Amino acid sequence: MSDKRRERPPVPERLPVPIIDAHTHLDACGAEAAGDVAVMLDRAEAAGVTRVVTVADDLAAARWAAEAADWDERLYAAIAIHPTRTTDFDDVTRAEIERLVMGERVVAVGETGLDYYWDYSTPESQQTAFRWHIDLAKRVGKPLMIHDRDAHEDVLRILAEEGAPDRVIFHCFSGDADVARRCVDAGYVLSFAGPVTFRNARPLREAATLVPRDQLLVETDAPFLTPHPYRGRPNEPYCAAYTLRDLAELREEDVSSLAAAVNATAERIFSLRSVTASVTKSDN
Repeated sequence: MSDKRRERPPVPERLPVPIIDAHTHLDACGAEAAGDVAVMLDRAEAAGVTRVVTVADDLAAARWAAEAADWDERLYAAIAIHPTRTTDFDDVTRAEIERLVMGERVVAVGETGLDYYWDYSTPESQQTAFRWHIDLAKRVGKPLMIHDRDAHEDVLRILAEEGAPDRVIFHCFSGDADVARRCVDAGYVLSFAGPVTFRNARPLREAATLVPRDQLLVETDAPFLTPHPYRGRPNEPYCAAYTLRDLAELREEDVSSLAAAVNATAERIFSLRSVTASVTKSDN
């Protein structure tokens, strides 16, 4: 890898209206302690990405995300076990996730769902865990954040069979226009990450033009999926500003107007106005 490929993209000009990075992994970006989180969130704020949801994918990450969300008022957490980590989804894990998800600054149950691209967990174990997380989201009254990779039909089928929670987010939406229409018709929210900016992602870019503003979110999924024109370089929450601007151009909308709409959707879906602003500092 060249030195350039190791560099973070430049922090872009600040958005005229602030937005929320609806899905990132600050721990995977290298954050460990409160100071690390503050540095990353400062960079994001400089680009107009003023709030961030950091997402867990295993039990250790869940514990870290729940704790980190108390370090900075700009940070929230989502808690679940990633579908590729569900081979050992036992009662102890379930109990811990259920405890952690009750945290006041935990704003979603996620990411959960199905991933048929990797073979780390069987489809059966993934589906069992997915159904459990659906039930958990309904019991605690928090939105369900879905990971769906190469599994559109099974994800939609299981949601229908179980009865979807009131609020469902398809993180890093990866479907085409047909899947997008079906999700929109079901009332689900679609969150778009860096791949929607890739010029060869025509089906995905077409899908993004069909989503109503009140069902649209923007995310980074950092440190992965850095948006065009910095594809392949390290990603961080501030890069959501690149995706927002690209989406505005794609949808032929004003940047300020789209940013305001995306921000309002995030506040509504995550019930952010009801989340306390009190935080604690950590020297860990």
